[in-house]
Amino acid sequence: MNTDSLVMQCSNCGTKNRVPKNRLKDQPICGKCKKPLAAGSFPDHPVTITDSTFSQEVLSHPGVVLVDCWAPWCGPCKTVAPVLDQLASEYAGRVKITKLNVDENPEISSQYGIQSIPTMLVFKNGQKVDQLVGALPKGQIEGHLKPLL
Repeated sequence: MNTDSLVMQCSNCGTKNRVPKNRLKDQPICGKCKKPLAAGSFPDHPVTITDSTFSQEVLSHPGVVLVDCWAPWCGPCKTVAPVLDQLASEYAGRVKITKLNVDENPEISSQYGIQSIPTMLVFKNGQKVDQLVGALPKGQIEGHLKPLL
């Protein structure tokens, strides 16, 4: 795929649309049904989420969401952060990468049984489909995301 464009799936009809990155702010529309493509729902950077925004940002999201459960004092979390930044950029339009600080958001951490960090929860259409534990290399994380696309 050309790194200057994204492939965005229309949430209305499911058609995949290639959109130049420099045109995302122009409110792109689907080539088939002409409905607006939700560029903001798949940003090119990790999105910070909280206990109060989790449902809207993750469970109500149509598509694949990776939730990075981390803490600022965690060395392995700091190691994996640049990898997630890179994945957010490369998979923009296809995967939403989010970050949940477990120290500040105990409700979701407890609900999903987060016992060690970094832990990455993978959701598809609001359903948890995978869980990764540890500072994994980029290729290994991609190996869990690609089958879901």
